[in-house]
Amino acid sequence: MATRQRTLDFLLDQLAGAGGVTAKKMFGEYGIFLSGRMIAILGGDRLYVKPTAPGRALLREPVEAEPYPGAKPCFLIEADLWEDSEWLVELAVATANALPLPAPRKKKGS
Repeated sequence: MATRQRTLDFLLDQLAGAGGVTAKKMFGEYGIFLSGRMIAILGGDRLYVKPTAPGRALLREPVEAEPYPGAKPCFLIEADLWEDSEWLVELAVATANALPLPAPRKKKGS
């Protein structure tokens, strides 16, 4: 099942307090980005957050699942937890701060 536009819109609205959260179509679904870092995947109307120590502490007992076959397991954030915007923003910021910036891309022809 593909992610519905209203699900993406709701999630981005809930994460607005983090500032600068964006979504990019990828893997047939969406990558969720904050501060230049991919922090989550939204697939099949389900949110998969990249695993980090700060994220694990906020979740206490995280459930891990693959966002797509063959992917590394991520923290599966159940939809009822999306209702708490402050907590969701805290999780997003903690995750982004724990992840390295992506390596700069090499220019073509270099």
